[in-house]
Amino acid sequence: MNVSNSNDKPDFAPKWFWDFDYNKIDWQASYKTIIARIIERGNEKEWIELIRFYGMDIVLNALKKEIVYLPDYAIEEVSKYFPIPKEEMLCYIRRRSRPEHWI
Repeated sequence: MNVSNSNDKPDFAPKWFWDFDYNKIDWQASYKTIIARIIERGNEKEWIELIRFYGMDIVLNALKKEIVYLPDYAIEEVSKYFPIPKEEMLCYIRRRSRPEHWI
């Protein structure tokens, strides 16, 4: 994964990364974590910034094949916003293959 300008960084508020040292985030190496975090907690503005920074192909690939967990509401939103049926998302496939507790 390679972003066009390695000195560039996405325009995300530090509040999204409260558990990281924001100034030391490796935006390229941590792309899966960053995409998952923004998809789960961000809004359309942040999603657009994900696409601007990483490119649609990288975001779609991460959502389909690399991100292992997203909550149900995020899976539903992704399948509405992006051209991805939820059945093609790794996090959805994994959830369906694991039985949940009945309590």
